[in-house]
Amino acid sequence: MNNTALKDITVIIPVLNEAEAIGRVIDEVLETGIPHSNIIVVDGGSTDGTVEIAKSKGVCVVPQEGKGKALAIKTGLKYVGTPYVVVMDGDYSYPAKHILDLYAKILEGYDLVIGKRKCEKGSQSIVYRFGNWVLTKIFNLLFGVGIGDVLSGMYIVHRDRLREVSFEMPHFSVESEIAAHIAATTGRITEIPIHYRRRIGEKKLRIRHGLVIARDMVRLAWRYNPAFFIFALGALLLVPGLVLGAWAAYHYFFTGIKYYVKGLIAIILTLAGFLSMFHAIMAIYVKRIEMRAQQRIENLKEYIREVLRENRINKES
Repeated sequence: MNNTALKDITVIIPVLNEAEAIGRVIDEVLETGIPHSNIIVVDGGSTDGTVEIAKSKGVCVVPQEGKGKALAIKTGLKYVGTPYVVVMDGDYSYPAKHILDLYAKILEGYDLVIGKRKCEKGSQSIVYRFGNWVLTKIFNLLFGVGIGDVLSGMYIVHRDRLREVSFEMPHFSVESEIAAHIAATTGRITEIPIHYRRRIGEKKLRIRHGLVIARDMVRLAWRYNPAFFIFALGALLLVPGLVLGAWAAYHYFFTGIKYYVKGLIAIILTLAGFLSMFHAIMAIYVKRIEMRAQQRIENLKEYIREVLRENRINKES
């Protein structure tokens, strides 16, 4: 890949007390061919010399506005002048060599390409792997996608799409917010496998953060597809409906006791649950139709821009 192409990429590295790793991370990014000016280290208030080490590498270092990883990315985005943005952690867990792989994939027409982690031995405990699997399944259910690692800390995204994100979900929910926005608007999201190494330094993500991320995913579902969210909640009526129906049926057939009112309530709850589940499924399909329509509109806009560009070139020649 030539250096001209790499000038289309800006790498944002949010950091907070990553003095042990940030120098090696920056060196790896530079080895890919990314220019010094296209590497932005966003510092969240480090006190261990992280800023001094990053500055010694000749890259752009900016102080973060606010707290949390989401605001770190939002801050770094203000300094981006390239079409594509790579976000990666500054703890050495993500090999910078995958920047080129992510870039090659996004050129196929995607708005977001996530690095799906292949964990090396000892890089992530089984508890964190299971938690990530559960959270990814929740995300896929809420947004009707098939992502394998929605919380990966290394991904490439189109700058214009990233600027549309509200960055309202703090801290470690930012990855799910970015993915939710792309999934709910253009739908042009995919992933590629990348290696994941043992981080250098103290781990900041705790088990309790998983509950916060799950909560924020529900909030995102409400924001981007409220119809699906409401009907999905309504589908939960199936549970008491079927349980109460089974209880009434047992007594009717085996004890001879007839609970007509409870049986009627069970039928109503079950029917309401089935109807809600059907409408939740329909809401997903309607959202996908909307996404396809938006994608066609974007393609049409790009075609018009290309035609106008060619006409301008022809007139100048």
